[in-house]
Amino acid sequence: MSEASAPHTADRRELTAAQRNAVAELLRVSPVADELGRRFVRAGHELHLVGGSVRDALLGRLGDDLDFCTDAHPDETLGIIKGWAESIWETGREFGTIGAQRGGLRLEITTFRAESYDQVSRNPVVVYGTSLDEDLRRRDFTINAMAVSLPEHRFTDPHGGLGDLAAKVIRTPSTPRESFGDDPLRMLRAARFAAQLGFAVHPDVYVAMTEMAADLDRITAERIRDEFTKLLCGADPIAGLRLLVDTGLAERFLPELTGLKLEIDEHAQHKDVYEHTLTVVENAVSFEEEGCDFILRMAALMHDVGKPATKAVGSDGRVSFHHHEVVGARLTKARMKAMRYPKEITAKVTALVALHLRFYGYGRGEWTDSAVRRYVADAGDLLPRLHKLTRSDCTTRNRRKAAQLAADYDALEDRIGRIAAEEDLARVRPDLDGNAIMELLGVPPGPVVGRAWKHLKEQRLEHGPLDRDAAEAELLRWARAEGLID
Repeated sequence: MSEASAPHTADRRELTAAQRNAVAELLRVSPVADELGRRFVRAGHELHLVGGSVRDALLGRLGDDLDFCTDAHPDETLGIIKGWAESIWETGREFGTIGAQRGGLRLEITTFRAESYDQVSRNPVVVYGTSLDEDLRRRDFTINAMAVSLPEHRFTDPHGGLGDLAAKVIRTPSTPRESFGDDPLRMLRAARFAAQLGFAVHPDVYVAMTEMAADLDRITAERIRDEFTKLLCGADPIAGLRLLVDTGLAERFLPELTGLKLEIDEHAQHKDVYEHTLTVVENAVSFEEEGCDFILRMAALMHDVGKPATKAVGSDGRVSFHHHEVVGARLTKARMKAMRYPKEITAKVTALVALHLRFYGYGRGEWTDSAVRRYVADAGDLLPRLHKLTRSDCTTRNRRKAAQLAADYDALEDRIGRIAAEEDLARVRPDLDGNAIMELLGVPPGPVVGRAWKHLKEQRLEHGPLDRDAAEAELLRWARAEGLID
């Protein structure tokens, strides 16, 4: 951390290499960016590539979304880009932002800002600024407070962002307390950038995050949710999660994560649940095939949150967590609802938490074909994620035990594959549909048909497919037992 406090001492060769990367990236998009810059200059205004676009250019990973700032107000910006942009949108107009598309690039052009914040909601109150320096100073971190003026490509870095980028440190342009006082969400953004970029926060930033963690309570659940989602989908989510817990930020919106730090008994009768959880998240990331699977990562993070409430010590001194998956599913649903996640995503994560222990016991040879069918039916389209979550949950250091668990799950997947090939397990349905049930029993649509359908599905899961005659015979047997027919 000592080097981080003096980022200007970074090796000049590193900075030169970073600048070369930036020039190469800027040249890739310069025809569009420079055209836009010339239009603003001809209209008597400034235009600067700024923020994350400059940071990513310096990191050699500039994308197709470019951010610009200007002294032009939104109406003036619209007049400059009309007839040039292929499409224009004004959804961010109240914040001074006009969006446009040109040459396959998405451009966001924002009037210089010198915003202040509502002291209750901490939402930004837009006040237009008058200079680039003023705009850069109000930004969250120095690595996002650099600009390239267009079309001349002049580089502006008043707060040492280039040095911080080379030193891989997250620092604020103003004092951390002033910056986080303006917008407490920036504390969560610091953790998010640690996860996305693999950077460390400056010691002063860390102290402010710890001392001001309670200020996060003033931020809306939706804004917190969006930042946390980006953090969990970062290249190194573990770094971001540790920072949330260590600074106390997690306690403000995800206390279940902090709660996993159970006291370890002197005889070490249970593993460190917090460290185990972080390892499971790390394992889950390794199973992803392309991009971030937020549902899988969130299920990995929450899979053991029921353990603190279910911890019990037996007469032999051994620790148990009976039914923690049930409690964990309930806690997960409540927490994700509080964070305003969509119902569909919440339901999927909750289902994975509830199912994550179902596999254990398979290796003892206790599973019938019926149990396999129910496993697949209960997982539904979550089965591929359940496979990954279950494998991720194996964190034992006992190599023999780990190898046995892996072999058992390989055998289960093979067995699922064999039964699926025979029975189309992806769509387990009764052998008679509703129309056939009504015709055979002579009943109209209603609750009886639903009960009969459910019974036949249970038979399908228990015994596999039945032919038409056997299915009809089973339906009639059930109906007689229910007193529906003589």
